[in-house]
Amino acid sequence: MTITAFIIISLIKSLAIVFILLTAVAYSVWLERKVSAHIQNRWGPTRVGPFGLLQPMADGVKFIFKEDLTQPHVYKPLYIASPIIAVVFAITSISVIPFGNAVSIGPIGKFGPWGTYLQITDLDIGLLVVLGITSMGVYGVALAGWSSNNKYSLLGGLRASAQMISYEVSLGLSLVGVLIVSGSLSLRDIVDAQGGHFWGFIPRWNIFHGQTLAFFIYLISAYAETNRTPFDLPEAESELVAGYHTEYSAMKFAMFFMAEYANMVTVACLATLLFLGGWHGPIFGPAILQEIMPVVWFCLKVFFFMFLYVWVRWTLPRFRYDQLMAFGWKVLLPLSIANIVATALIVAWRA
Repeated sequence: MTITAFIIISLIKSLAIVFILLTAVAYSVWLERKVSAHIQNRWGPTRVGPFGLLQPMADGVKFIFKEDLTQPHVYKPLYIASPIIAVVFAITSISVIPFGNAVSIGPIGKFGPWGTYLQITDLDIGLLVVLGITSMGVYGVALAGWSSNNKYSLLGGLRASAQMISYEVSLGLSLVGVLIVSGSLSLRDIVDAQGGHFWGFIPRWNIFHGQTLAFFIYLISAYAETNRTPFDLPEAESELVAGYHTEYSAMKFAMFFMAEYANMVTVACLATLLFLGGWHGPIFGPAILQEIMPVVWFCLKVFFFMFLYVWVRWTLPRFRYDQLMAFGWKVLLPLSIANIVATALIVAWRA
């Protein structure tokens, strides 16, 4: 493949994946509104388009034309930069997420002259890159709380910083067992290591391969990392008005909203790749269907986690802040360390 063809394919993939991510973010909001409405015996969006499917577009137009208020007491450089930092890092993390097997366009060779992986870039340390990028999002939240020069915003920013740093430890340690089992930091290698079955019918996914405890630790830590109920202490409307984004309006507020849902999509993709076998699933039918099925399985697994996010939010009440921190340090952290030790001993014994 020539350099020109490589650049063209990379540009097309980047634009396509960013478009898909932003569309997924918009319709994640629609999904949350519809699911929460059904949980509470309401209708949700119904007026704008069939089943309210055009509501995300209407919300986007509203945010663009809404008056953008900036209070005179804020520190403007960081006040303006904070939502940009949050949304940029949230969107950037999707760059190393693989969505399926390699595909080919053209008749020459196995992958054809335009063969490519279904991801923007494939890195040997893809998992570390995702964790590093997503961990930078705390700066957007913390700086938003400080630069607003508002006591509620400042408390929300401090809470977010402490919460995200605390649960990031448990989240990272929960993935060490997966790395021990798979022997690689590449997300594609981790998925490939989950191919095949136990006893001919149980998928060799990490959730069934000794990492069940790690899966639940990751899931709970991810909820806390993305500030979702019951871990939404940085926002806590009943205590802090809206927390770190109290002073934001119009598109600045929408950017924080976009960052939250983009992080939800990233967390769901990682859970699918690391614990549920990625794009592995039953493959059947004609050749064209066999090419599409891996992507379909991946999307269905991601959708399951997005639905679970909404279900948990509208089911469980918010923790107290002392309960939140105690649960992270006294429960999840010891369990994640115990999982690492147990996994290492089992792998060493089998070797």
